[in-house]
Amino acid sequence: MHRHHLSPLAAAIAVGLCFAHTAYADDTQTAAEPNDGTVQLQATQVDAQGLKGQATTEGTQSYTTGAMTTGTKLPLSIRETPQSVSVITRQRIEDQGMEDLNDVVKYTPGLTVNQYGPARQSYKARGFEVDNIMYDGLPTSISTYTQDVISAADLAMYDRVEIVRGATGLMQGAGNPAAAINLVRKRPTATPQASISGNAGSWDTYRTEVDVSGPLNSEGTIRGRAVTAYQTNDSFQDYVSGERGLLYAITEMDVTDATTLTVGASYQNDNKNDNWVGLPSKPGGEDLGFDRDTYYGADWSYWDTKTTQLFSDIEHRFDNDWKLKLAMNKMWGRIHMLGMYNSCYYTACDTIDQGGGQYVYTDDHSSYDAVASGPFQLLGREHELVVGTSYREEAFDGHGGWGDVLYSDGSGAAVGFDPDDWDPSNTDKPSYNMRLWGLKTDETQTGTYVTSRFNVADPLKVIVGARLDWHEFETETSSYKVTRNLTRYAGVIYDLNETYSVYTSYTDIFKPQQALDASGSVLKPIEGENYEIGLKGEYLDGAVNASVALFQVDQLNRAVEDTSGPTPCPSNPTSPYCQRASGKVRSQGLDFEVSGALTENWNASASYTYVEAKYQQDANEANEGEYFDPTIPRHLYKLATVYNLPGELHQWRVGGDVISQSSTESPEGYEQEDYSLVGLMVGYKVNENIDTRVNINNLFDKHYYSGIDFGNLNYGAPRNAMFSVKWTL
Repeated sequence: MHRHHLSPLAAAIAVGLCFAHTAYADDTQTAAEPNDGTVQLQATQVDAQGLKGQATTEGTQSYTTGAMTTGTKLPLSIRETPQSVSVITRQRIEDQGMEDLNDVVKYTPGLTVNQYGPARQSYKARGFEVDNIMYDGLPTSISTYTQDVISAADLAMYDRVEIVRGATGLMQGAGNPAAAINLVRKRPTATPQASISGNAGSWDTYRTEVDVSGPLNSEGTIRGRAVTAYQTNDSFQDYVSGERGLLYAITEMDVTDATTLTVGASYQNDNKNDNWVGLPSKPGGEDLGFDRDTYYGADWSYWDTKTTQLFSDIEHRFDNDWKLKLAMNKMWGRIHMLGMYNSCYYTACDTIDQGGGQYVYTDDHSSYDAVASGPFQLLGREHELVVGTSYREEAFDGHGGWGDVLYSDGSGAAVGFDPDDWDPSNTDKPSYNMRLWGLKTDETQTGTYVTSRFNVADPLKVIVGARLDWHEFETETSSYKVTRNLTRYAGVIYDLNETYSVYTSYTDIFKPQQALDASGSVLKPIEGENYEIGLKGEYLDGAVNASVALFQVDQLNRAVEDTSGPTPCPSNPTSPYCQRASGKVRSQGLDFEVSGALTENWNASASYTYVEAKYQQDANEANEGEYFDPTIPRHLYKLATVYNLPGELHQWRVGGDVISQSSTESPEGYEQEDYSLVGLMVGYKVNENIDTRVNINNLFDKHYYSGIDFGNLNYGAPRNAMFSVKWTL
């Protein structure tokens, strides 16, 4: 039975919203002044960088933004976008001590992180996996193996993260109707600035960041920025440690007064002394009751990743307010790993046993986009038009091997695996045949798209768009093509008054699959439809944004495990089952969020999401009416806030966050009860140049699992703390 003990948090959110409504209604000089200052600061910074249309959040001290393009490529405010959208700003990243993309997803409304291995995670929203990560608006598909290769992006180099929940086919072409996550990089500044920060925290965690930016010539027509970060850490688990290094450099050049060229690169290296999977579970998913510091890998286990990116764009601004932009992003991902896994996940067994595996992956991505946008006149009104074309490619090459591991009692004699008496040093480092398994794939997508925003009447805006895609997927033994797939998009926004707007939107869905059935054939693409209707509010001239939406997604042909077929899968021996089309799956739910500066000294973000994705039709009638993915919580609450104390205590600020979710269940049958996590933050600004902060996570030391999938259990981190100090020029 599912249990939901979340009413105290719901009440807290309700109280906060009531206070927010009072603040909105109180149109006093005090309420207006801070917002005017914030907007002016943002506008000044954007203009100074020559990046008109970019909603830069750095320096605004805000939890919201003035515009974002992730949904439609049109520079629209959150209120003007006919979908559920969120932004994790630079200020919020720093207040909550976020370090990588996993942290962003953890705190983003409606999204969850499912950790199915110590170094492996998947992101989920609206009942489905998120398979689209964007970098400055250029999409990168996340396939089954890509999420293993591309480590969670370090946030030191990003200004903000924009998220659109639901289908985003107009921007990405093929993809799941879950969400699009757009990481927007920091840009060079027109005036010199520099910062150095240092962190020290639980489990010998140490981190430093250096960020330097400014003009590179006396005229200011060439600007540069460099960011570096380095981190080392142990873990709450025995034997586990990690190291991360990041380098980021970007240069902007004003080729002419109307043309700007940008070139940049980044390199991230993660070395983890950690296992392939987490703690083993008994057959049927039963928890063995291990302590959180228990480690069931070997002392030779490791998981190392490298991600290199090269990007560039050139933008020309015409006298008639039209713009032409050419952009590219190339990414090279590498992984080397050696670890152990619960062999009962692949074959049925009465007792727990472990095997080993060693794999090497290369995963290369290329993404190109050419887009023209600007206003046009029709029937006495001004409208907006976007026309573009894009191309992206992913080339994957992986190989590896697996086998038994030799347990020893220290005398050299082989012994059986005993989960109650495990020593990570009791196995010899194995050497496997690295050609037991191999996979090479090449996936390309070429598309052309058009979007228009029609100003039908002063309160009524209509956005219509279409995209035509050619998709091709090849392996060494098979290939398939999708030719001229049409993706349609429509959105209507009606302003009820100066504060509220109602909207509705529709898009159909197209998702090629790489899943194989028992015969080795690729399943045909997913097809479906996505509907959304909602109400949005914009308060204090955009300092606070609120929205509530109802959504429905229908999908056909989605791959699921064919548990009635052979195991392991003959066409993919590293998978316990082959795949089959699931019939029809319907996801329905509600999405609510309010975020921004409620007063001059108070930033907050609160959200609630309800989602229910169930089988409507399936070849196995027993599945009909059952949950499509029981690892996704039906109820999800998130709250984050920070308050700067007034008067003589103005140097102090206090904040906190709460994440609560309802119970979930793994495919193996293990149930994660509902839980809540609470965090606290206290900050003290020593002077105008030095700022300090303490973050405490999991304040009440809640025991919970951060992932219950892939035949293993992964504990979430116990209570921990981080002290940070930042010097800014």
